[in-house]
Amino acid sequence: MRLMIAGGGGFRVPLVYRALASGAFAGLVSELVLFDVDPARLSAISAVLRAMPESDGGPYRGPNAGVQPPAVRTTTSLPEALAGTDLVFAAIRPGGTAGRIKDERVAQDLGLLGQETTGAGGISYALRTIPEMLHLARQMREFCPDAWLINFTNPAGMVTEALLPVLGRRVIGICDSAGGLVHRAANAVGIPLQDGRLDGVGYYGLNHLGWLYRLESGGRDVLPGLLSDPVALHTIEEGRLFPQPFLAELGALPNEYLYYYYQRDGAVAAMRSMAQTRGESIHHQQADLYPRLASAGAEAYTLWDAARRSREEGYLAEARTHGEQRDEDDLAGGGYERVALAVMRALAGAGDAQLILNAPNTLPSGPVGATAPGSTTPKPAIPGLPADAVVEVPCTITPDGAVPLPQSAPGAEQLTLLQRVKEVERLTVRAATHGDRAAAVDAFGRHPLVDSPALGATLLAGYERAFPALRGLWRG
Repeated sequence: MRLMIAGGGGFRVPLVYRALASGAFAGLVSELVLFDVDPARLSAISAVLRAMPESDGGPYRGPNAGVQPPAVRTTTSLPEALAGTDLVFAAIRPGGTAGRIKDERVAQDLGLLGQETTGAGGISYALRTIPEMLHLARQMREFCPDAWLINFTNPAGMVTEALLPVLGRRVIGICDSAGGLVHRAANAVGIPLQDGRLDGVGYYGLNHLGWLYRLESGGRDVLPGLLSDPVALHTIEEGRLFPQPFLAELGALPNEYLYYYYQRDGAVAAMRSMAQTRGESIHHQQADLYPRLASAGAEAYTLWDAARRSREEGYLAEARTHGEQRDEDDLAGGGYERVALAVMRALAGAGDAQLILNAPNTLPSGPVGATAPGSTTPKPAIPGLPADAVVEVPCTITPDGAVPLPQSAPGAEQLTLLQRVKEVERLTVRAATHGDRAAAVDAFGRHPLVDSPALGATLLAGYERAFPALRGLWRG
């Protein structure tokens, strides 16, 4: 199988290569093509791959012992990268880390939450990113029409929804945040989750906005016991982010990004008190790191891995105001690459898998009953949200794609928040795909973390000043 990574000079590409070269996914991919518009970034990441020690990136020593790592090729030509490709993994960042700084700062300067995927910053990011991803999807239709697109480009839910009209079921959105939550909760209560299975797991939401509401063991829901146990909760990231009494009353374990909704004022204050934004920290790190990687020779991997650990330690730092440290498991190497490769393996026919993914909210027709008797209306996996909207739920992945599994109806407050944010997402997609400036203003103003039509107009004007090319998106 030939895999192309769009954003091949990205910081986390070595994680994908390491998983392909030395883990359970060894042998899945025979050729890895790294595409990026920046040749200097490609050179730096290529240096890291060459310097990767055998214990991390050499031939796998497990069941597939003797399988060689995939051959690696780099290119700045998108048609060349796509021709003959079976799978495309997209993780691009238009505007780079400098753009992320502006996404955060424009909102923060107005006293709002400044975060890259949540709130105003996420809308700005989507407006820049969706047109670039649509170009990639259309090029795929021309040069590799049968290829699948595994999308990690943020904001993942909005980007995936925007691509559906072009690629249909052949685009699947991924994020490691929800799956990480499930595994942390299972570990906290001592439940070993079978690899690639989510039996007894209930999770509903949108990307970076979801809740684990059921966790079964032996047919019994053990989540209430975890939510009532302050000691066990404190062993996991989400249990440290939210007060135990709040979680017990909620009856669910929120995705870590809900910190920005449930503790908005504290998050804003913490961000404003920091010497630099998260984007500024990453930008300065990478501006220093990438030139050094390209000429570091055998030390390139060591330099990259140290930077990776530093970057992971700073994740959600605004929520750790008392010097708390992230768990070692969280620093061991992300997780998104394992989600992506598990999807790829299932699509390749190596066995079905269950993962939490971003996919249309439509249950399949057939014995499970996707429509009511006498009705042609599709039944949604998450009741209360449109059946054609992209949501984040447990899915079964087969060679035919991702099929959502039915979930319970969210509580009233949760559903209201989901409906509001989904409305904002759809306004953003409309703005980016149809050049509708009024839809962009509405998206900013309607977001729960803004909630002001006047601020919506002010935000868009601020982002247009920060990104002058954005004005060229609008029609009429």
